[in-house]
Amino acid sequence: MGVRKKQMAERIKAEKKDLAFAKLNKCPTSPRKMRLVADLVRGKQAESALAILRFNPKEASRKLEKLLLSAIANWQAKNEDASIEDADLFIKEIKVDSGSMLKRLRTAPQGRAHRIRKRSNHVTMVVASKNNIES
Repeated sequence: MGVRKKQMAERIKAEKKDLAFAKLNKCPTSPRKMRLVADLVRGKQAESALAILRFNPKEASRKLEKLLLSAIANWQAKNEDASIEDADLFIKEIKVDSGSMLKRLRTAPQGRAHRIRKRSNHVTMVVASKNNIES
């Protein structure tokens, strides 16, 4: 491997030290409902996002709260020497993609059938720290 490639790889590795990912796959909620809650917390500080999710009445907020706690724990595992309070964590990216669909048939009048699509989604959350902690 060349010198420039090694330098680039080291720089990318240093940038990724501030990031932590968490994924939620095959969540049995429609992506449209999940995006309504995801838009509330996109770009917010981790503490305020947790407060928003905790007091939101929607069911999708419970799942996103658990996902955010997982992302924070992943960040903590990556940066064992740093404290969460000093890091000033925020939600850098939250992405809701549609997942697989369960297709069912519901009987309808006069011998017909209507198709029911039970949707699911995949959520990806990226948590980053605003303060670059170097010890």
